[in-house]
Amino acid sequence: MNKIKSGLLIFMTLLLSNVMIAQSIEEGKKFLYYEKYKSAKNVFDKLVAADANNVDAVYWLGQTLIGMEDLDGAKNLYQKSLATNSNSPLLLAGMGHVELLQNKPQDAKSRFETALSLSQNKSVPVLNAVGYANSNPDSKNGDGNYAIDKLKIATGVKGMKDPDVFVNLGDAYKKIGDGGKAQLAYESALALVPNYARASYRIGKIYQTQGQSQEEIYMKYFNEAIAKDAGYAPVYKNLSDLFYNTNVTRSAEYLEKFLANTDDDPKNCYYQASMKYAQGLFTEAITKADQCLAAPQPYWKLYGIIAYAQNKLGDSVKAKSSFEQYFSKAKPEQIGMGDYSTYANVLLKFPGNDSLAGTYVDKAVSLDSVEANKVTYLKSIASYYETQKKFKEAADWYNKIISVKKNLSKTDLYNAGYNYFRSGVYQPAIDVFNLYNKSFPDDPFGHYMIGKANWAIDSTMEQGLANPAFEKAIEVGQTDRNKYKNQLIGSYKYFVAYYANVKKDKQMAINYCDSVLAIDPADAEALNNKTVISQMNMNAPASKPTKAPAKAAEKGTKPKSPEA
Repeated sequence: MNKIKSGLLIFMTLLLSNVMIAQSIEEGKKFLYYEKYKSAKNVFDKLVAADANNVDAVYWLGQTLIGMEDLDGAKNLYQKSLATNSNSPLLLAGMGHVELLQNKPQDAKSRFETALSLSQNKSVPVLNAVGYANSNPDSKNGDGNYAIDKLKIATGVKGMKDPDVFVNLGDAYKKIGDGGKAQLAYESALALVPNYARASYRIGKIYQTQGQSQEEIYMKYFNEAIAKDAGYAPVYKNLSDLFYNTNVTRSAEYLEKFLANTDDDPKNCYYQASMKYAQGLFTEAITKADQCLAAPQPYWKLYGIIAYAQNKLGDSVKAKSSFEQYFSKAKPEQIGMGDYSTYANVLLKFPGNDSLAGTYVDKAVSLDSVEANKVTYLKSIASYYETQKKFKEAADWYNKIISVKKNLSKTDLYNAGYNYFRSGVYQPAIDVFNLYNKSFPDDPFGHYMIGKANWAIDSTMEQGLANPAFEKAIEVGQTDRNKYKNQLIGSYKYFVAYYANVKKDKQMAINYCDSVLAIDPADAEALNNKTVISQMNMNAPASKPTKAPAKAAEKGTKPKSPEA
């Protein structure tokens, strides 16, 4: 009888212990849901310290470390635990998540497939872990379609009632650009748990990506998330970020709500310094950032706030030094396009850094997916070279704008083509103005500039390289002689010189003088040329009656830019 009681006591103790562990894991996961990483880490640290082979606790501790941007810590944790739990599907999925974030998609895929095979594609936690790793917005290498496939399997497992699975499925659909199915998945999560604020928040994010025109809709869902759970901090942080550049007062209000509902964290001090920067209090932002840096384990982005604020204050020397320190603290994947672009502009203030600045502009362009931003980065350095009268370099950068813009303006093409022309690099200029002609066939300007470029190549006009382009400019320009006056007069003057000096055809040369005078009767050059040509003996050598616009003396004469 005593043995039975003793066995029952042991059983009840083990059962109670397992229940307590399960409760602790759920407690930690709840903190993760609210993105209270410090609190979640405290829970999972204790569980792992009590039992290093508690793979559930290890997995979630690793996810917490990923959330805290401690990728190396998560990697070391998973590697250590896999050494003794090599066949744990959950740990393999966690390691695959780390490898995705480390830009090792093939290694990650191998981990995921092994985890799914070991769990026979029947474990909801494993399927969800694989799906989350691939659908998470931070996983740039994540495969949205792969995530959808695995998460749909999870939703079909009998008894599946985890709303997180549906939210991750929604994120996966959103990742592949299917907003409609994403919203349906988020709504499925709400059908399971009506007050699941994360799902309402994620629906709002769908509409947020569609721009300010959808503000009424996305604010509806963000406010709905707050109404469901006023303690859900991520929505406040998103709203603070959303209004950071457009309504700093509103942004600050949401930041205060975020700070009131989140863990004490070194990042919070950074957010406060960042808000002072947004408010235009650049000196105060630097002071606050310095205070934050003096605290234990300061957030590395504080160096960036200092660099940006110093740049705003016009202290390029300190800004350059702070940016260098900022880049030394960050990992390459943590540096954004704005960082590279701003640092490039700082570098351009120091002679001899042109080439280095260009590499950072290229990095900014490669990272940014917004066309307008790419153009801004490129224009910044192109205009710098133009003001320095380094026209070939300016043309090269303006030409990059042509490669990133879908809808080119006349000014885009003019900037590239004309800077090539005045740098004396004529073939690229011709190539750009040929594109101008294709884009704007009713405008003679491109033909006119091709003519000028060919005239520069064939300066004696003996080969007549410029003839076809100037003839086309005249043909197209006839549609509006007033609007295209400059191109018509320039083209006519070319033929005045060509027929007088090359063809020795007095009448044709005079005819082209008359064409100029028909547009501008007071044109002194045409009047003089007509008089000179009329007195010329075409069988005898004579001085040239007109100047060639493309000769060296006139290369710096800038033609009027076409309208955009």
